[in-house]
Order: sequence, then structure tokens, then C-alpha cells
Amino acid sequence: MTTLYTNARIHGADSTALAVEGGLITWLGRDFPGQAVHTIDLNGAYLAPAFVDAHVHATSAGLLRTGLDLTATGSRADLLDAVRDRAGSDVLLWGHGWDETRWPEHRPPTRAELDAVAGRTPVYLSRIDVHSALASTALVELAPAARTAAGWSADGPLTRDAHHHVRRAARDSITPAQRAEAQLAFLRHAAAMGIACVHECAGPDISGADDLVDLLARSGDLPRVVGYWGALADPPPGITGLAGDLFVDGALGSRTAALREPYTDRPDTRGALYLDAERISAHVIACTETGVQAGFHVIGDAAVAEVVTGFQLAEKAVGEPALAAARHRLEHLEMVTAEQAAELARLGVVASVQPRFDATWGGRDGMYAERLGPDRGTALNPFATLAEAGVTMAFGSDAPVTPVDPWATVTAAVEHRTTGQGLDREAAFAAHTRGGWAAARVPGGVLEVGAPATFAVWQGETCLRTVLDGNTIHGGRSDARP
Repeated sequence: MTTLYTNARIHGADSTALAVEGGLITWLGRDFPGQAVHTIDLNGAYLAPAFVDAHVHATSAGLLRTGLDLTATGSRADLLDAVRDRAGSDVLLWGHGWDETRWPEHRPPTRAELDAVAGRTPVYLSRIDVHSALASTALVELAPAARTAAGWSADGPLTRDAHHHVRRAARDSITPAQRAEAQLAFLRHAAAMGIACVHECAGPDISGADDLVDLLARSGDLPRVVGYWGALADPPPGITGLAGDLFVDGALGSRTAALREPYTDRPDTRGALYLDAERISAHVIACTETGVQAGFHVIGDAAVAEVVTGFQLAEKAVGEPALAAARHRLEHLEMVTAEQAAELARLGVVASVQPRFDATWGGRDGMYAERLGPDRGTALNPFATLAEAGVTMAFGSDAPVTPVDPWATVTAAVEHRTTGQGLDREAAFAAHTRGGWAAARVPGGVLEVGAPATFAVWQGETCLRTVLDGNTIHGGRSDARP
């Protein structure tokens, strides 16, 4: 059955129409020579490859839509008021998105202040980077191991293992119905933003195996989910790789990214290094030999150095051709030098990066500069350096850390806040389309005969229709005519 899309402005093609059959593009041109079963007139709209979001946390992002959204809170008092308005039962209150660096007080609430408005309600409030969280006493009581774990604070945000304990307790308090609602809300929103595929970066300390299995089983008019499990072993079924948020270090906002030199605003710490080069190498070797993608979450310069050394050690065991063919991946890769980028390109490593991190926290007056000083802080997320080295880049949101908005992501990559590190618009668009498929080792992101019929239709930056393998997953369900 052939569906013909007509009267379109088609990205990268001197064509105004395309035909789809069996999930593939079967024709591109101006005057269709065959017989279409359905014809869809796009009325001059722009048709382009659909976006791929190469790093998401679907349930957490969905809970931001159905739970407590703290991304717009402008002060400590705003956060406490928001909790007060929603607390009052023994049902978990899940919130996300506070960022104390934007508040006049420049500090988050204490546990005592949170308890005063939460009462007996278990409250979990992740920081914008999701590497630390505020937890009410009622929640801490559900995770007693947190009190003796690394990262415990008697009255402040929890980081490291203490955070993992309370997050796990919070996650276990979410009902299956709440999880389903959150996942579906996120996936439908992604489709409405012109996204046909998302890479779920799950893990035992992030969302749990049940969460990932449920997400991978979702069906219907939804984006494709590529699943990554952030652990060294014991993956749930259906994953693409032991990769994603397999933590080598933490995040800059929570001061857990591993640095060579101390944090400027906290000279007593250099962050946290969770994996060393030997363990990184062993994981990369095992994944290469079994044909599975390896990958790591890596942000700080000390962590990046450890990862590069780990890959070099792995190369000695499996050889450059096998390592490069595996297309292993790194998430974030924010503090990478030109020399390291060249080495990663040589070894075929894909960089899964988030341009809106720079838009949100970059520049000489942003959070990065506050944490690291202006010189180090403005050297982060060097997209032009990665491109010049030949590193394949895949763009993502890290939702719920930054919003799912692919055109804003493309713009952020072009308008990098550090002069000389932006990409041209076509390269940025390719990283958010073709790059995402490449990162998952799947063909896609092009409009040509024989390619998957996966595209989005736009009026400005409003998505009118998203199509995945010939099936409409957003919009336009009644505009086809025989």
C-alpha cells in the first residue's frame, strides 16, 4: 500500500513529494509515476528526518509532567511553597528541577525546613542535574542505609551512594499505574516534538530493571525506545548496550564530577571518581568481544582522562579495528581536550552530548564558571573541537535535566556561549537526526529511496506530523485521501 506525501519542502532534496510503502521511502520527486492508495497534501510544509533524542530518562521526565516541576522555582521559598501545596498524605511526592545557583539565597532548603512543610509525606526532590537530591525525613526512614553511605548529609542535599539509596526508595514507592502514566506522557510528548526515537539511559541506581523492561514493552503510536543499561553486568532483556549512565563520575552542579584540580567554589573537593581505567578497560573489552555497545557517563577532566586511558588499554587487548567497529559511546563528555577528542575519534567512540547544558550553564557568568572559574568553565562542551577531530556526535536532552525541544537544542549547538565552539546549523541538525541513529548502530536519519520512512513535518517549529517507519505516531491521522 503506497502513501504519497505531496506539496512539501523536503530537506536536502530537489523534490516536492515522496512515496512510502512497507515502512520505506520508495520514491522521491515531483510527479509520481505510480498509483498511490493514499495521498497526503502537506500544503507547503517542511518535511525533514525526524529527530532522535540520544539520552533520556523517560519515567523521570514523565514524572516532571505529572508530578512536581521545580524548574521554574526562583527561590528557596518557592520550592517550599510548592511542596507545602502538594504534601499532606503518606503518598510519595516526587519533584525535580531545583537549581540553587539561580536563587538569591544561593542555597537549598535544609532537611528541617523541608520537613516543616512536608510533615509525614515522603518527599524526593532531585536537583536539576539529578546527581543530588533533597529528601524529607519520612523518605530517609524508608532508606536507612543512606545514613551511613558516602554522600550523606544530616541536613543538606544527598549525593553519591546516599542519594542512590533514597532515590531507590522513592522509585519503589511509585505504583505501576503512576509509572505507566509517566512513561506514556513522556513518549507522547516526544513524538509531538518531532522525535521518532529516544535512547533510554537506565541503570540500577537510576530507574531499575522493571522500569526499563516496561518502557521497552510499550507499543502503539509511540517513538522507538533504544535501551541502555548503566551497569557492568546483569542487564535486563532487550537492551542495546551496557552503556548510557554507567557512571565514571558525577555532575558539576552537585560537585561530583571528577576534576584534576579542585572546584573553585569548594577547594576542599575534586568530585568523585567511581571507575578507574582498569575497570573501564575490562568493561570495554568484554563488550567488544560479545558485540555489545559499551559506554560511560563522563563529565570532569579527571574522569575523561581515565576513560581515554581505559580505551587505550582495551585497544591493546582487542585491537583498533575491533574497538572502532564496536562504536562504543560516551555520555556528556564535557571536559575533553583536542588531543583526547582525536584519540576517541580514532577508536570510533561516539559522543552523546547535550547542547542545552551550555545554553543553560555556560558562559562566563553561568554555573560552570561559578563551579570552575571562568577559564575552565568556558572550555566545556567543545562541539567544534569534537567535530574537527572527526568524532560522531549524537544530540540529546538528558530529560528531565533539560527540556525535550530539539529545535532549541540545534540552536544551542549553533549559538554556543564560547566563541568558536558552535557548529553550523546543518551539522547540528545532522547530530540530532543521523547522529542519533549512528549512536545506536542503526541506519537512519536520511531521506532517500530505500531508507526508513521516518520523518517529521513542520510548520515553523510546530510539529504537524511525526512518522516512524511509515507509521504516523503524532498528528495528521485524518488528512489522507484515497
